[in-house]
Amino acid sequence: MDIQFLGGAREIGRSAILVDDSLLLDFGMLTDNPPQFPVRTPNPDAVVVSHGHLDHVGTIPSLLSGDERPPIHWTPPTYELTLTLARDTLKLHGGSYNCPFTENDLKRVTQVSKTHGYQATFETAGYDVTFYNAGHIPGSAHVLVDDGDTRLLYTGDFHTDNQRLVSGTTARPDADVLICESTYSDVEHEERSVVEERFAESVETTLWEGGTVVVPAFAIGRTQEMMLICDAYDIPCYVDGMGKQVTEMLRQYPEFIRDADAFRQAKTHARFVTGRDGQRKRITDQKAAIITTSGMLSGGPAMTYIPEIRANPMNKIAMTGYQVEGTPGRDLLETGSAEIDGRRIPISARVEQYDFSAHADRDGLLEFLESYRDVEVLINHGDRCEAFAEELQADGFDASAPERGDAVSVSPHSAS
Repeated sequence: MDIQFLGGAREIGRSAILVDDSLLLDFGMLTDNPPQFPVRTPNPDAVVVSHGHLDHVGTIPSLLSGDERPPIHWTPPTYELTLTLARDTLKLHGGSYNCPFTENDLKRVTQVSKTHGYQATFETAGYDVTFYNAGHIPGSAHVLVDDGDTRLLYTGDFHTDNQRLVSGTTARPDADVLICESTYSDVEHEERSVVEERFAESVETTLWEGGTVVVPAFAIGRTQEMMLICDAYDIPCYVDGMGKQVTEMLRQYPEFIRDADAFRQAKTHARFVTGRDGQRKRITDQKAAIITTSGMLSGGPAMTYIPEIRANPMNKIAMTGYQVEGTPGRDLLETGSAEIDGRRIPISARVEQYDFSAHADRDGLLEFLESYRDVEVLINHGDRCEAFAEELQADGFDASAPERGDAVSVSPHSAS
């Protein structure tokens, strides 16, 4: 089995792995300025997708821009999320040379789509493929690829602990070679219940004092997690941005949610913003939590809310996810000001950061890897892949961190 890393190796973003020039695992984009794509666009016989985040699916429609029409396999939520993200990309970049696909390519995605549940093995391009719940976001999957000789397990992004939205992964299928993400290989997350309580207490205090809390959150996964937390702690909340659409979609797939009843209740508890007639400006006086995109303040309705609440130190901005360097969110955490709509504005509202990560931390990664001590481990999807691979080697693992563009051969006899 030959494995080529077209993206996502020693980096986070544009994940793309080609197996035997035939089966493509993920095809994402790196949201930079300009966006960056995998090193080349292959012509696979089939495509299998781990989950619906931009860095894993952002460039999928471009695979259909030529004459080839490979089938694309994924879980139902991943299919829906990919379409949502692709429409958004077309809206943002459709007119620019940076958009790698057209409206027409997007229509073709629906024609070649094949959806599968967890642990329902299917055959494609001569491989047996099985999805296992990866515990990252609804529909996220570990992908097991079996060619009859060698079994490759691609973790995709995963979490070993439960979140309110999805259960942590418990799947550890047998494999000969493992491609493992390493996003948080040097971080230990605080206990989720402790982070939740601190968040809830902080928000409740601000509301009690008469302030408003803006909660920037990623549309996929994080918005819904924050809705569930607000419902559990009875915090009044509004939801705005793409997260509304994602929430409505996820209601159709209760089997991919940890607690469908709690999710339904959280949806009832939250108020969805229509954005009509200055509604957003009025909401900023409502003494509520406003869960809104974008999670890193690089667009979305947050651009309306932040300027409205920024001047009052009674108000609060509660960041709920990792802030990439160079984003307004990171800027705000480091300098107390941010560039919003082209102008730098000082922010007097209090700013706090909470770790609600949907990835396994160092302990979670090591606990997962313990089941694969005797197989070849290829580390990807991280800022320190090489360092983590070396740490694993020192602990007796057969681990390495391929570079972008590298090809690795694995045979059944080298595999255990």
